Amino acid sequence: MSKGSPISPSLMAAKSAGATKAPEKVDRPADAAVVDAAATLSPVLGPNNVVPPTVMTGSQAIVRSLEELGVDDIFGLPGGAILPTYDPLMASKMNHILVRHEQGAGHAAQGYAMVTGRVGVCIATSGPGATNLVTPIMDAHMDSVPMVAITGQVSSGVIGTDAFQEADIVGITMPITKHSFLVTDPNDIPHVMAEAFHLASSGRPGPVLVDIAKDAQQGSMTFSWPPKIDLPGYRPVVRGHNKQVREAAKLIAAASKPVLYVGGGVVKAHAAAELMALAEATGAPVVTTLMARGVFPDSHPQHVGMPGMHGTVSAVTALQQSDLLITLGARFDDRVTGVLKTFAPFAKVIHADIDPAEISKNRTADVPIVGSVKEIIPELTEAVKAQFEQTGTPDLESWWAFLNNLKETYPLGWTEPEDGLSAPQRVIERIGALTGPEGIYVAGVGQHQMWAAQFIKYERPHAWLNSGGAGTMGYAVPAAMGAKVGEPDRVVWAIDGDGCFQMTNQELATCALNNIPIKVAIINNSSLGMVRQWQTLFYEGRYSNTDLNTGHETVRIPDFVKLADAYGCAALRCERDEDIDATIQKALEINDRPVVIDFVVSPDSMVWPMVPAGVSNDQIQVARNMTPEWEEED
Repeated sequence: MSKGSPISPSLMAAKSAGATKAPEKVDRPADAAVVDAAATLSPVLGPNNVVPPTVMTGSQAIVRSLEELGVDDIFGLPGGAILPTYDPLMASKMNHILVRHEQGAGHAAQGYAMVTGRVGVCIATSGPGATNLVTPIMDAHMDSVPMVAITGQVSSGVIGTDAFQEADIVGITMPITKHSFLVTDPNDIPHVMAEAFHLASSGRPGPVLVDIAKDAQQGSMTFSWPPKIDLPGYRPVVRGHNKQVREAAKLIAAASKPVLYVGGGVVKAHAAAELMALAEATGAPVVTTLMARGVFPDSHPQHVGMPGMHGTVSAVTALQQSDLLITLGARFDDRVTGVLKTFAPFAKVIHADIDPAEISKNRTADVPIVGSVKEIIPELTEAVKAQFEQTGTPDLESWWAFLNNLKETYPLGWTEPEDGLSAPQRVIERIGALTGPEGIYVAGVGQHQMWAAQFIKYERPHAWLNSGGAGTMGYAVPAAMGAKVGEPDRVVWAIDGDGCFQMTNQELATCALNNIPIKVAIINNSSLGMVRQWQTLFYEGRYSNTDLNTGHETVRIPDFVKLADAYGCAALRCERDEDIDATIQKALEINDRPVVIDFVVSPDSMVWPMVPAGVSNDQIQVARNMTPEWEEED
């Protein structure tokens, strides 16, 4: 992502149906080069209107700054310390969506940002309001989501006195934001807001907190726009070093078992087209991590799957036996590498990333390239083509024969449950098949998350949202809500577990009242499914505190159909295989309100393949105590 650049117009959000109309939309140039050129002129997001000095309150300055930054949608919940700002917000044409819990505001801002590429905005009051945003802020930090969280703070004169609803939210969030601002002077508001959006959207995207004292909101100031951004030392590198790019091309030309190891950074950089060109130029197999699903089409013959703890045998083995990892926007996290010292033991590493702190953090890079993969990948593609002309195209025939054999021998699948209940994998596969690749799929955390990553076919970026780094239960419903606001013309599914759903389902009220018709598929196995799977495998079936009593032959507390009906949603239940397709089709036909489906499934279904924690990826299991048998490719 170019420093400070507006997002590609093709990713800009349309307005939510039935919502208040936004202020004048900025005419964004269709040509990407024009967008990048505009970005170099000013790091301030938005249309860069010139506003002459105007006297107003700090609260009015907050609202005006958001408008000038091009914000259309805000998710928030008012309270005492932020109340001065909610008064002028009432007169704004920005679409404010009143959530039922501040955590919902944060996750909704994430979902909005993930599908649109724009900065998501959430707002809360001081103390518990602000601390309720900590989880989504941490989530956005782990997954590099551009988000600005605005919080009210007690008046500056009583900061540090344990005043009512005071919390040091700046201190609390410093480790989990790109930066946290405390504003006590109303005159600082315009430039701080502009800096916050610049920080959130440039370099490696991430969350920024702006905490504004109540007296700064109430005080008088002189507003003018655009402000000057002054961030000493913050200069994200965008262009890769030419020498390093050439060295990477030489390694690619010399490799006999290369793999393109593609991470979520390629999604954040909006570099799917560039990745496709590089993949086809090299002919190398491509693996897409959990955070990168869809950035390279599943249907492409070079795609060998998702790597990691629950990755495909072909993807995990490709990394293990490769001699070169072409790592793009990935961070060698533990869920991909397994035991780090045994990961890809024969491979040299090319590592391209916008964040220099990621390079060689976990695995030493033989060729490090710092910069935006949006810029680096095309340069690498051209360097590879030039190198191939000079030294010849590598012969990858035997490497592909080996990997294709793995794909055919160990395809993804599932075992039918012995209890007669539906297989959750079938439910999720049918949701994807009947909705299609233009839908958006948002998962909670746990077994259903892994099944949604495995059994839905992803053909485009920004179609798959999940909490990857943090693993936040309760993510799906509010993130789906934000995604639907950002992309109102797409079908948006929240694929949730019965445990996750109970953490944030109150946002169904927000969806119903604001005409945000998401569809929620509760994969109801009546338990904390992934925890139960580990208890089955590693704790001899001692199910300590994992039964939730929501499913088959239980007391059904709560009854999800009754709950959904109480929230003003269409409520469905599916308990038989033969009803799965018809139930999904009925949900797809309802677009005037949210839909909730209680899919009653087997609690005994498990996620396979699986690499148990603490072992090498070489010990991947395709079923319980079943490790693939293969001869290493020579």
